[in-house]
Amino acid sequence: MSATTHTSRTSTWAAVYDGPTLLMSARKVQAVSAACILVLLLALLDVNIVSAVAWRMVADLDPVHGIGELPWLTSCYALADCMVVPLYGKLADEYGAKPMLVTALGIFAAGSLLCGIAQNLTQLIVFRAVQGLGAGGLTAITLVVTGILFNDREGRSGDEGAVNDGFGNDGSGGGGSDEEAPAGAGAPRADRPLKPSSAVGIGASVMFGLGLALGPPLGGLIADSLDWRWVFFLNLPFSLGAFVVFVAALNMPANPVRRRVDFLGAALLGGFGACALLVTEWGGTRYPWASSAIAALATGAVLLAGCFVWRSLTAAEPLVSLALMRNPVFRAMMPISLIAGVGVAGGLLYVSGYLQIGRGLSTGRSGLLVLCMAAGILASIPVARAIFALLGRFTYLLVAAGVIQAAVLALFGGLGPDTSYWLVGAGCFVLGIGIGQSLGLGLQFMQSSVATSDLGVATSSLRFCQQLGTAAGFALYSTLVARYLDAHLTGAAGAANVHGDLDTSALAHLPPAQHRAAVGVFIHATDLVFVVAAAISLAAGLLAFSIRERRYV
Repeated sequence: MSATTHTSRTSTWAAVYDGPTLLMSARKVQAVSAACILVLLLALLDVNIVSAVAWRMVADLDPVHGIGELPWLTSCYALADCMVVPLYGKLADEYGAKPMLVTALGIFAAGSLLCGIAQNLTQLIVFRAVQGLGAGGLTAITLVVTGILFNDREGRSGDEGAVNDGFGNDGSGGGGSDEEAPAGAGAPRADRPLKPSSAVGIGASVMFGLGLALGPPLGGLIADSLDWRWVFFLNLPFSLGAFVVFVAALNMPANPVRRRVDFLGAALLGGFGACALLVTEWGGTRYPWASSAIAALATGAVLLAGCFVWRSLTAAEPLVSLALMRNPVFRAMMPISLIAGVGVAGGLLYVSGYLQIGRGLSTGRSGLLVLCMAAGILASIPVARAIFALLGRFTYLLVAAGVIQAAVLALFGGLGPDTSYWLVGAGCFVLGIGIGQSLGLGLQFMQSSVATSDLGVATSSLRFCQQLGTAAGFALYSTLVARYLDAHLTGAAGAANVHGDLDTSALAHLPPAQHRAAVGVFIHATDLVFVVAAAISLAAGLLAFSIRERRYV
């Protein structure tokens, strides 16, 4: 049996029923929704807070060689997250959303505690991976739960091609119609599919915005006034509160259809991700590109990827459903999300690096500038509405997102040691508008394009592609920076060179000329990151033209 909500056109909160049986009252729906928003925000914050204070962690735990290991603080979290997202979706189908959500929350809390007590950078990286294993479940299952709790009953057939425009307009007729709903529209009907309302996608976009808004300044405040370890310890009381709400209030119907969980597919996918990440991280640095170690890793990645595709084609219940690829919107959104994730990673991590290392700002002050990016993400919602009202296609929002991100990142490729902070803040704001449209509203568009029965798999698949792209981006850009520093930390800048790495702890003690030279090399390295990220973001935007979409206005 499936959960239904008894609602009306004027009601946002609705009780959840399983047939005639009341599962959750409106008050419980409110409490569970608040807890879902909280844990989703925690999972997003732990990417953004760590991105803001990673430089402080490196300086504390390994100031000499830590900058070379910096990508692992972010990429191991993102990689662990993306590997388990589709697996959590299948486990939720098998055992129910509630036990898997509670389990993911427990793993996330345990990882946070371990990160807080880590004594060296290696321990912190390992515990960040544990944290990511829990975060993958939080992001995957909460989006599915909220996609069911907040819904509209649309008077149309449930075929996959009937796409909701993402702002509450049905693509089956003229968009923007305000006609009165027929009598009895509030009652559930079997011939009307349960679809996520615009609140889900907008909420996802807002969560990305709040994650960026609260992450850098909160991380800077904690690092400057307390200690960076409290970035992780603060997760514990909030996780405990959400745990109590889920145990007491969340009540989803048992799924009578038993599904097989493809653990072999999960192992193949995890092995591919690990090999690919190691090739990106070690190639040309720890090992030459032509070395047997890199060749073995690259071969392993290709073989594991091939085996995963074969498994997906032959398994009765594959980890990532390839059947969904028949949906044109879903088929296009997967590579778009993957490429967009790679592009976004450059802006998320290296704007903070430029401000803290290149300009010498404290973690808190740099966080205030990055706050402009979060404001832009929140502003992406009305901007997207205006673009949609003008052009009538959601595709153009994704194209505009890629162009906006590419333009700003290309301009950031010219940042120098004396660039106005006003220009940096304005660029972060506009960059946030593009990120909000490509990630948050892209999720909303995709959810509105698939059948209700595929909502969980589609959501987790999109999250998987986003996180895999982000993990690859973190590794790619950090490797570019490491190689640039190794090649250019010479002459006066060589005073901060320790075996090819930038010794961040030594910068403050260098004479002015050597300090300017070393910082200048780092700034040029971040400029290179922004230029590469601009090209990748533009490619993601242009790829959106491949989406076949009807016109709504």
